Amino acid sequence: MASASAPPPSTAVEDYLKAVFALETRLEGAVPTTALAGRLGITPGSVSAMLRRLADLGLLEHEPYRGVVLTEQGRKVALRTVRNHRLLELFLVEVLEVPWDRVHDEAERLEHAVSDDLVERISAKLGHPEFDPHGDPIPDRQLEIAERSTRSLEDLEVGDEAPFVRVSDTDPAMLRYLAERGIVPGVHLTLVDRQPFGGPLTVRLGETEHALGPELAAAMRVAA
Repeated sequence: MASASAPPPSTAVEDYLKAVFALETRLEGAVPTTALAGRLGITPGSVSAMLRRLADLGLLEHEPYRGVVLTEQGRKVALRTVRNHRLLELFLVEVLEVPWDRVHDEAERLEHAVSDDLVERISAKLGHPEFDPHGDPIPDRQLEIAERSTRSLEDLEVGDEAPFVRVSDTDPAMLRYLAERGIVPGVHLTLVDRQPFGGPLTVRLGETEHALGPELAAAMRVAA
């Protein structure tokens, strides 16, 4: 996190560091420029220029031929932004009753403007939650984050039952599809059928069966 004498990070800086953090978690190591460009939807050349700036600020380190990693300072900035985002999502869902497929974009806008004091008040109002509406872990006040072990729904064998714990929040249509069927984090799913050649999976929730396409199944995580 920026020191008391330094200006707060800009929106662009926070967005970059948050994206690096997300990719570091997924890739379990250095983040290539091309992967970061793809996530942010901009050209690799633009990304490279920004990464040099972030390295000069002491927020990133370059690993030759591999990519970039967050420094301790960069990780704190990223986790603060992640904490803001996920607490805002949960507040919008639980207090303002905004559908879970709409809160991601709202939180993207608000996460850069909300003060630390207001974030702590939101956290206290919600009972200092550990997870956001999509099952993503929320960093605590000390910016520590506890990632739980999960596996893809696709990894289940027919007949397996597992709690659904997490799903990507970036595709509103996907989230609406799940919500309309009551498939939200916390429910238990049983895999009852798997079609060959990349076909859909069929899961049972209670007494009802639902077909889930491969793209959707890949975005869903169940307890390991």
